[in-house]
Amino acid sequence: MPERPSSRPAAAFDEMHAEGAIRTPYAEMARFLDTTGEAALEQKRLEAETLFRRIGVTFAVYTEGGDPERLIPFDVIPRILARDEWERLSQGLEQRVRALNAFLSDVYGKREIIEAGRIPAALVLENEGFLPQMQGFTPPGGVWTVISGIDLVRTGPDNFYVLEDNCRTPSGVSYMLENREAMFRLFPEICARHRIAPVSHYPEELLETLKSIAPARCGAEPCVVVLTPGPYNSAYYEHSFLADEMGVELVEGADLFVRDEAVFMRTTAGPKQVDVIYRRIDDEFLDPECFRADSVVGVPGLMAAYRAGNVALANAPGTGIADDKAVYPYVPEMVRFYLKEEPILSNVPTFMCERPADQDYVLANLDKLVVKLARGSGGYGMLVGPHATQEQRDDFAARIRARPGDYIAQPTLALSTVPTLGEDGIGPRHVDLRPFVLFGKSVRMVPGGLTRVALRQGSLVVNSSQGGGTKDTWVLLEDPPDAAQLALPAPPDAAAMAQSQTLGGMTQSQTPGSQTQGNA
Repeated sequence: MPERPSSRPAAAFDEMHAEGAIRTPYAEMARFLDTTGEAALEQKRLEAETLFRRIGVTFAVYTEGGDPERLIPFDVIPRILARDEWERLSQGLEQRVRALNAFLSDVYGKREIIEAGRIPAALVLENEGFLPQMQGFTPPGGVWTVISGIDLVRTGPDNFYVLEDNCRTPSGVSYMLENREAMFRLFPEICARHRIAPVSHYPEELLETLKSIAPARCGAEPCVVVLTPGPYNSAYYEHSFLADEMGVELVEGADLFVRDEAVFMRTTAGPKQVDVIYRRIDDEFLDPECFRADSVVGVPGLMAAYRAGNVALANAPGTGIADDKAVYPYVPEMVRFYLKEEPILSNVPTFMCERPADQDYVLANLDKLVVKLARGSGGYGMLVGPHATQEQRDDFAARIRARPGDYIAQPTLALSTVPTLGEDGIGPRHVDLRPFVLFGKSVRMVPGGLTRVALRQGSLVVNSSQGGGTKDTWVLLEDPPDAAQLALPAPPDAAAMAQSQTLGGMTQSQTPGSQTQGNA
């Protein structure tokens, strides 16, 4: 059984302050906030809202009518990480994604980890995320998790935990890119006073990763498309944004057809063979001939073409087993089993309600724990015990007793806080971080990720569907200047423009004190 949480909640780690002093990454930002004033920041927030609405950065919440005009609130105060903090995180993220990919290859193959008794067979083989149709299949390049979003939380200066793994169709990267663009438009001077690792090249990195898994027969220029369920999907903006940024076609199921176990796209010039599909459609709707027969957004015969090796899918069908919350507690063991290494990033201690001892403890301590649906997402089906009413805790107790295998529970972590502009001024709010990891012939990631923030004071729920917002995430290539170095930098010369920095396994071109940002 995991370590039992203390009955006294720990104080949240403040990422801006430490022992009464401003932490080094925030030194210049603190001076900026002191001199700018909340009224000016609020005006910039309104400008950001107008900008996002104009370019269509929206999402839908299906439980509330699927309003396509809803904006994810954007906080104008960035979250800042030091270079060494990111380098450690990037190493741990690469290790974890490699282990998850090895796990998927194994459970759809020889199942050695099950034979070794490291994970229960029933947890995998009877899980709704496991697809028997993928048994014995090897995806192009042997890669299952081409795009992963790994959710991280922080509880101290050196304490980062993985909250969950998103290996099916992780979303949010468009907001990461648009947040950076907004910051450079709204606050060019404060951005120029920091050396911020760039993120604008993510679409290029994504396209190169997708091309790297293309079937060998397609040559040097594979045809890549983004497959969307359509404009009524909550993440449609992101689908269209990424297709546009990569310079590839955005298609729906009706735009594709299969002939002779190959996939073709309908174009005005006639059919064109498709080599790689970045699919943003859930497994069960991909192919009505293989999965749900009533799917109208999939492509009949797609899986036959996939098995024949004539098209690559990212991510591979069946990856949902790797981000199941009941499988999550076993990921550190996957790292040890497949990579023969100790995990760099820790898991949050997790109680499995299907285990009698764990269930007894959870039921007796619902006021101290967070309870989640093992296969839930978006903050739905979750109980934050310390903030719940007795009626809500009683309701969840009944749910757990009725279907214990559907629930896991975790201690209520004191998530770190960062300064955030709220209705009552600037104050600390809890955050998490979703970095995006690309896995093709190599592992790539841009420094940072999507920071989600719980805008309500004291709330620990950061999901946009539950009232959370987002922030730009800065990874600094070097510490900000001290008080004697606050003048804006002179325009860079040609030699400075050619300077490059290596960060998180990637080479970044960066001008001193500034960054060139791609079009939004």
